[in-house]
Amino acid sequence: MTALVLGLAPGTASGVTAGRYGGQLVALVDQDSAEPAAARIRVMDPAVADWSRPDAQKWQWSPTVDNGFGDLAVGWGAPSEVKLRRTKSGSYVVLVTDSLGLAGLMTYPGGRRLWGLNLTTQPNLHSAELLPDGNVAIAATRGGFVRIYTASQGPDSATYAEFPLARAHGVQWDPVRRVLWAVGDTTIVALKVGGTAAAPTLTVERTVPLPSPGGHDLTPVLNDPDRLWISTTGFVYEFSKSSNEFVTTRNWADVRSISSTPRGQQVRTFPAPDCATTWCTDTVTFTGPDFVRTLPGAEIYKARVWSPRYL
Repeated sequence: MTALVLGLAPGTASGVTAGRYGGQLVALVDQDSAEPAAARIRVMDPAVADWSRPDAQKWQWSPTVDNGFGDLAVGWGAPSEVKLRRTKSGSYVVLVTDSLGLAGLMTYPGGRRLWGLNLTTQPNLHSAELLPDGNVAIAATRGGFVRIYTASQGPDSATYAEFPLARAHGVQWDPVRRVLWAVGDTTIVALKVGGTAAAPTLTVERTVPLPSPGGHDLTPVLNDPDRLWISTTGFVYEFSKSSNEFVTTRNWADVRSISSTPRGQQVRTFPAPDCATTWCTDTVTFTGPDFVRTLPGAEIYKARVWSPRYL
């Protein structure tokens, strides 16, 4: 397979790698309801005020024959998650999920397939996470499950372990406690990953009820390793892993994604009334310092701080 690097600005090696994995860039899952093949992962620079300028976009990706995902392109068009991670060998990788069925792991910035499956539209894939052994965790809302796929065993390995979780929306690895956090409709759970890389197991270690229903996003508070961001239908919370308590509450409704930089700046998306779907927007909201960035014509679902950190 030939690596395909899309949308990289001149001087990419310095612009993307030198100091840019610390949370200064933001990745968007940009859907396209009219032309699904035009959906993209876009990595944007918030330092550029006008996101319609070509230099605001530092990287983009979609599945193609050249990057090894051509056979999975039928499952692409409504991307639902993107994360940057670093492997034990020190290389960077990207995880994606799509509500139409694609789940993938690729090199970064090359965009070349390391692992991928088409799980069809039925489960509604919503989030992914890289585990230390190279396997991939997936959360699916309609499927009502968290699964560990044996991505470490080959580029199309389909073996998995499953834990049922109603309307599972998010997964997040915790390298300190050695658990996989997952959020569902009414609970957050800590799952113990056991077995082997080729035959993993999942068992529940801890279950905590959410203060309000509709659990949606789950990300680390990067300036406080004890806390997780959790959004529900009507609120955003900070959850303390050490005390099992929701320690802050923000009255923010319909937050589709929230993440934060190591310096504490928050990055959020909310649905816009004039967007093509009831869950998308063309605008990303930043807090601390406060500003917004708009990508005209975009159908952004989530915005992610572009950092490989789990904590």
